[in-house]
Amino acid sequence: MCGSDVIAAPANHSAGARRPGDNSGRHVAGHSGVRGPLQQLRSKEEIHKVIGENRSPSIDDRTKMPYTDAVIHEIQRFCDVAPMGLPHAVTQDIEFRGYTIPKGTDVYPLLCSVLRDPKHYATPNKFNPGHFLDKNGDLKKNEAFVPFSAGKRACLGEGLARMELFIFLTSVLQSFTLSSETTFTEEDINPKMSGFGCQPTTYQLSFNQL
Repeated sequence: MCGSDVIAAPANHSAGARRPGDNSGRHVAGHSGVRGPLQQLRSKEEIHKVIGENRSPSIDDRTKMPYTDAVIHEIQRFCDVAPMGLPHAVTQDIEFRGYTIPKGTDVYPLLCSVLRDPKHYATPNKFNPGHFLDKNGDLKKNEAFVPFSAGKRACLGEGLARMELFIFLTSVLQSFTLSSETTFTEEDINPKMSGFGCQPTTYQLSFNQL
């Protein structure tokens, strides 16, 4: 990709699009380009301040780049790639809130109900990196951030996926400015359910080399 090559978003060959549980890579590419020039500019300023232009990003840079990390967190929360999560099974009869769940019953964690919980996110239905930033601009943890499922059977590749998403986004924004000729509404940006997962809207995304 160089010059102003145009690709069809959501970047099906991007990092992270290789595994079913990590479709976030395609969302990262798309949202970074269409959510607004100010957010992209702020991330690019942080990237050039911490990393510069002459070396490749490393995972050690992440702790020094809270805004970029918050953008990635918010993209994963907002896009909600697997809203129903993966099925779990009850290993024994249990009582839960007055209901008996027999052993062997399939249970779906419904991650969407947590990722859009207004008790944990000020504007749950809008894209807002501030959900993951404290008053000092540092990254803050949120117990309701569960894009990789929940419980003891959460995604084993979560650590690797987080690392790949960070390296992918920072590498792209270090060298390119993302843009689209399409005008988007809030409804356009919202992910669309397709089967058991959410898919981003298809559009043209330009990678303009700096």
